[in-house]
Amino acid sequence: MNFEEVREMEMGSVMQTYGRVPVALVKGHGAVAEDIDGKTYIDFTSGIGVNALGFSDSEWARAVAEQAGQIQHMSNYYYCVPQIELAKELTALAGMDKVFFCNSGAEANECAIKIARRWGVLNGKGSRVITLGNSFHGRTLTTLAATGQDVFHVHFTPLTEGFVYAEANDIESVRALADDSVCAVLMEMVQGEGGVIPMDEAFVQEVRALCDEKKMLLMIDEVQTGVGRTGTFYAYQGYGIQPDVVTTAKGIAGGLPMGACLCSAALSGILTAGMNGSTFGGNPVACAGALSVIRRVGKAEFLQDVQEKGAYMMKKLAQMPGVSFVRGRGMMIGVKLSGDQDAHDVLVRCAEAGLLVLTAKELIRFLPPLTITYDEIDRGLEIFASVIA
Repeated sequence: MNFEEVREMEMGSVMQTYGRVPVALVKGHGAVAEDIDGKTYIDFTSGIGVNALGFSDSEWARAVAEQAGQIQHMSNYYYCVPQIELAKELTALAGMDKVFFCNSGAEANECAIKIARRWGVLNGKGSRVITLGNSFHGRTLTTLAATGQDVFHVHFTPLTEGFVYAEANDIESVRALADDSVCAVLMEMVQGEGGVIPMDEAFVQEVRALCDEKKMLLMIDEVQTGVGRTGTFYAYQGYGIQPDVVTTAKGIAGGLPMGACLCSAALSGILTAGMNGSTFGGNPVACAGALSVIRRVGKAEFLQDVQEKGAYMMKKLAQMPGVSFVRGRGMMIGVKLSGDQDAHDVLVRCAEAGLLVLTAKELIRFLPPLTITYDEIDRGLEIFASVIA
């Protein structure tokens, strides 16, 4: 089978909801992938921040295969040892108390919103949640409503009610909405889909203080920024705050579907039996993959390595002809090209040249595997420089 046969089969049976690049990947290891025709690529995407350890990491694959050979799934009516082990280690890394496991970032954010609304009812608050303009929180109807970008709303109205939007990095904008009808603030530390825009440290600390003052929950969406992506295990840990609720997904299980919503001790009893659930949440195979990831990514030396690699990439990119500016945090990097080069066109041309990249609005976005080598970084950047030259 060749690529054209793959494309023809896909067109005949798969909903056309993705603007696909003409590449059919079939295998990979680390930061190098291979397509169906034998062409290789340097990967600066990690599956949109999912493959934290790269393609088919051998240690991760062994952990997943071993668990699949023991028990691959069970109902959440029963105790699951890998799930309990993961919960203990993940809450310790996050400084949180309890966790609910699900399958995706959107589900994790749905759980956070449920916690906020239930907490609001129990504490005499309203049910509204403040989110930020330019944010992205998922593709369910509720998390689309939480997303502060009209482009994601237009086709699916009416959306879930109860969200109001403040301006990012503008504490007075948040304060103006923080009345008794609001139970929580939900925000990203770096707006990924919004264009790789980091929040100012002062703003984040002011939001934490405002939530304390107004008795609102602070909920941090770490779906893309979490699990080492920004150089701390969770991005908020680099901002000097502790949230009440944290959501996480993407990189947590190294390529298997998993999301999680973590909460503080004060909120650990808010959702009781029957209030939330997930058939596949905390699946033992996914938990085995996640344990393999967090036991490596959670180490201080690993996170320091992520910071150094990210700084190295951003420095080299900033010096590159054709680059207007670079922004980001750790190995979550956005690049604005000078002139009139179209980001999606550059993405396609990079793939043709052997480099996989992403876009975020008008920027090129890089989310390499956290384990990428300096040699692979250099090879990828050489391809990128040649494409934009």
